[in-house]
Amino acid sequence: MKKTLWMPLFVALVAGTTIAGCTSSIPSTESTGQFVDSAAITTKVKTAMIAEPGLKSANISVDTFKDVVQLSGVVDSDQAKARAAQVAAGVPGVKAVQNDLIVK
Repeated sequence: MKKTLWMPLFVALVAGTTIAGCTSSIPSTESTGQFVDSAAITTKVKTAMIAEPGLKSANISVDTFKDVVQLSGVVDSDQAKARAAQVAAGVPGVKAVQNDLIVK
């Protein structure tokens, strides 16, 4: 009788541990919907950068994660760096801008 009681308990414990291990508790991942939203925001920011005369030829990379835009690359002046951040912040859906642009 004791042997049969331990087996279901053991199976339940293993199953619970496996399921708990599969859930994402790491905040560094996006859901599918968030990924699609981030991709759309990235596209809108890049389009806005191309439309901006002083930024059109700049080497600016745009990445978005959970509605936070990260700008990286090289620009010619501090004004171009500031303007790139303004343009990115003006795009609907952007919560924040991390401006990692380098002035050369």
